[in-house]
Amino acid sequence: MVRGKSVGWVQPIVAGRYGLVFRGAVVWNSNRRFRRAGLSGVADMNMSRRELLGYAAIGAGAAAAAVATRGANATPAYLRGLGDFRRLSLSNHRTGERLNIIYFADGEYIPEALDEVSFIMRDWRRNEIMPIDRRSLDFAAAIYKKLDTTEPFQMISGYRSPETNNMLRRKGGGVAKNSLHTRGMAMDVSLQSRTVSQMYSAAMSLKAGGVGRYTRNHFVHIDCGACRSWGR
Repeated sequence: MVRGKSVGWVQPIVAGRYGLVFRGAVVWNSNRRFRRAGLSGVADMNMSRRELLGYAAIGAGAAAAAVATRGANATPAYLRGLGDFRRLSLSNHRTGERLNIIYFADGEYIPEALDEVSFIMRDWRRNEIMPIDRRSLDFAAAIYKKLDTTEPFQMISGYRSPETNNMLRRKGGGVAKNSLHTRGMAMDVSLQSRTVSQMYSAAMSLKAGGVGRYTRNHFVHIDCGACRSWGR
């Protein structure tokens, strides 16, 4: 497991395929804030040099995982309708960041794009990153296409460090002790243009993992664990 070193890595901007910039340099301004190409908005975080030097492992780990599993499994039925490109559109109101990115093309996952997704889905409370399981990204992309919307998914929760998960458990609210959020396998998302019932029904129809319905808080939980459902 890779986690906890940093939220940025100083390196040249890499121009991705299809005219997209998937990964950017960390750019400091006079307030010691930073931004990244490929993400809009500025995150209000200070980072030490040691933190910066930790991010290299994230990209290396994601790339190795992509190579190791490429073509290892047959394409699940729910992904066949996505075509040659898989795209995610995400917004994180806690950090002010937005991401609209193709993360899969020509039969391959794009490591630089996976890094960007892991970045925006980081544990914002502790500035810790874990590579997000691609099965969860595929699940989210399939739901997004089924809902036929251009509004980005609002990230309620992505990766959660064990420390953050334990803190939320102490506060109550039904947080699982061994939450799949702590393994980068789950996300909680919301859309203003769709009801919770619509999002839940779209997710359930795919039979791709766990789906939780939280109508009162206006979000759904999805994960790439066993197929199951809960909530109301």
